[in-house]
Amino acid sequence: MNRPFLARRRSVLKAFTAGAAAIALPSFAAWPDRPIKIVVTFPAGGASDIVARVMAEQLAQKLGQAVVVDNRPGAGGSVGGTVVAQAPADGYTLMLSNSTPISIGPFALERQPYDPVEGFTHIALIGNAPCVVMANPKTGMKSLADLEAMAKKAGRLDFGSGGPASIGHIYGELMKNSLSLNMVHVPYRGGAPMTTDLIAGVVPVGIDVLTAFVPYFKSGQLVPLAVTSASRSPLVPDVPSVVEAGYKNLVLDNFFGLSGSPRMPADVVSRLNAACNEILAQADIRRKLGELGITVQTATPAAFTSFVKDQVNVLGPTVKRAGVRL
Repeated sequence: MNRPFLARRRSVLKAFTAGAAAIALPSFAAWPDRPIKIVVTFPAGGASDIVARVMAEQLAQKLGQAVVVDNRPGAGGSVGGTVVAQAPADGYTLMLSNSTPISIGPFALERQPYDPVEGFTHIALIGNAPCVVMANPKTGMKSLADLEAMAKKAGRLDFGSGGPASIGHIYGELMKNSLSLNMVHVPYRGGAPMTTDLIAGVVPVGIDVLTAFVPYFKSGQLVPLAVTSASRSPLVPDVPSVVEAGYKNLVLDNFFGLSGSPRMPADVVSRLNAACNEILAQADIRRKLGELGITVQTATPAAFTSFVKDQVNVLGPTVKRAGVRL
């Protein structure tokens, strides 16, 4: 067999191999070339839905493709979470992630539907929104120390939340375990009915995401004892944080972020993270989110993943210890 023939054969084989590799390994250089979906694990109209729509509009402008919001509520956020965890790793199915579908819902089901850390690609942190521990004025409570003293003296303290496995419920369980208190959860079908009973004195203490309760604090119908973040919230600058109140082991923020299906391409993750950070640097976006009680906070994908892991390690065992079931 002559050498020119062998050379031509090698050239053909090399070209064929390169072409096959290009087919087998899709390129994401043109991403996105079709619409992107952001799954929201709550019904339309809530804080997560509003945040998702703000980000979707801005991302569409940055990426040059439509970004649509798909509401998939149910099972403590696990319905929507499962959709994203099982989606192709191509960057076209994302999730407005927060504490419920990541750190609470999966642990309140008989069979955990996904790994909240490894089962997603955690792309960008958007911000944090604290809960607030509050009381009916007639209880006489004005601080967390008052709550702790009253609970120990009475031997039992009821607290309301927006529902089983809500962030308020789990925070109450965290308080119960950390402070060795007999706190009994009174579940409601949402924050509104809990608020009605809290104002009426049917339940003495309530725990929920801060945003909706600011008007009741201003009117004196409810008394805020502390916000659950490490520092004060600009929505209620006169209310101490749990750290200021001397309870640094009770820090917990309900976070908002952008996550995707597992093993997303690194270049797509990097591009999405950069786009989100640029959006969150805009003054009007920070103002819109601030009106929802969200303090903007950004992070690299690695730092956001570490943040998620830390919260899961705190809340996951708390949910299981409390025997919460959905």
